[in-house]
Amino acid sequence: MSTPYSCFTAYDVRGRVPDELNESIGARIGCSFAEQFDARKLVIGHDMRLSSPPLVQSMIQKLTAQGVDVVDIGLCGTEEMYYAVFNGEDQGIDGGIMVTASHNPADYNGMKLVQKGARPVSGDSGLDEIGARAADDGWWHTLQKHNPSSPGTCRRNFDKSSYIKHILTQTATDDLKPLTLVVNGGNGCAGPIIDLLEEHLPFTFIRINHEPDGTFPNGIPNPLLPEKREATAAAVRKHGADLGIAWDGDFDRCFLYDENGRFIEGYYIVGLLGVAILQDHPGATILHDPRLIWNTREMITRAGGNPVMTKTGHAFIKEKMRETDAVYGGEMSAHHYFRDFGYCDTGMLPWLLVCRLMSIQNSPLSAMVDDRMAAYPVSGEINSRVKNPDAVIQTVEQQYKDGEKDYTDGLSVEFPLYRFNLRKSNTEPVLRLNVETRADPQLLQKKTKELLAIIQSD
Repeated sequence: MSTPYSCFTAYDVRGRVPDELNESIGARIGCSFAEQFDARKLVIGHDMRLSSPPLVQSMIQKLTAQGVDVVDIGLCGTEEMYYAVFNGEDQGIDGGIMVTASHNPADYNGMKLVQKGARPVSGDSGLDEIGARAADDGWWHTLQKHNPSSPGTCRRNFDKSSYIKHILTQTATDDLKPLTLVVNGGNGCAGPIIDLLEEHLPFTFIRINHEPDGTFPNGIPNPLLPEKREATAAAVRKHGADLGIAWDGDFDRCFLYDENGRFIEGYYIVGLLGVAILQDHPGATILHDPRLIWNTREMITRAGGNPVMTKTGHAFIKEKMRETDAVYGGEMSAHHYFRDFGYCDTGMLPWLLVCRLMSIQNSPLSAMVDDRMAAYPVSGEINSRVKNPDAVIQTVEQQYKDGEKDYTDGLSVEFPLYRFNLRKSNTEPVLRLNVETRADPQLLQKKTKELLAIIQSD
């Protein structure tokens, strides 16, 4: 078998256009994906990048030539592709491909792949085999000679009404009160969905960077970058808005700002959403990732839920949700997964649920998170480039050998007043550190500095 193209990662396809990913490579990947899962009918969507429509057209041409039927849903967010796949399972949909590079620079593109039921495709569930087959020239040449008895069809379906209805049915819109919301689509794909939701909601939307634009006139849509946060924050303050919301390019992540324009770490939103979900699903299981846990576990337990820790990453979380029948799973990176959304992540449900909580409690977001942030201050995720990640982790484990260890994802070490998680990146020689304490910002600063000194001495 050949070595997969360099654009293959542990979870998806992502690379620079055209040297790492182009129309030819995209077509190979699409056909290899269809062969891997014996798919006869696929959903394909794409983001706003200028290279996305040509990639899609190349894939559709080759897939239909091999007898595969395609439903082209056009410009959309990744979760719209997920929805079309899990909602269309009884109509013979075997999987889906979303052409997107999310928050990467403009000269990148990629693909997110799911099989029947919107189950994720990752390195341990077929992605490696897809990559190896796609890179095999012999396989590709043989495939070109194959002429199916009847070619596949391509049906375009740009109607988003079913998806919009499903999003609205996932939260009790009758509870919502009139709010003013700043929405920053980052010139990605979120804007058109906000426009469609608007007529059903009692909100006033202040739009910035609203129109999808693959030239990225306002920079790459990555709200996690500190330099990208001020536009939303400033608009919240200027308009006296109740909430600010920003999305990445394919809007599978959303980021929230309180009424003061303060960016709220995704960690605190996980606990908040868990409480919101438990109001409709008493006693349910809620999943969370291992990087930061104390606040989430306390909030879920107090609300009568069952918090369960799982490894970071969408493939692991979606699998664990199915295994435990969890109603919600949240990552501090702003990925939020819902059982009633096909166990998939969505960037639209989280802010709607927070707005509902604000409406029911008649409380601003700041009041909901201030005490939680004081009770469990955090370092934020700190990335350090190192030569030998495994050796550094081993050194840290030895230095903190008296703490309680957990290896769910990387190394977690817990002491009575502080804990930390240190894990490797899946794609680069980087270690990611997260530290939290019990109501002690000074201890947080001290331990973070102490840990970084060890990590960065490599």
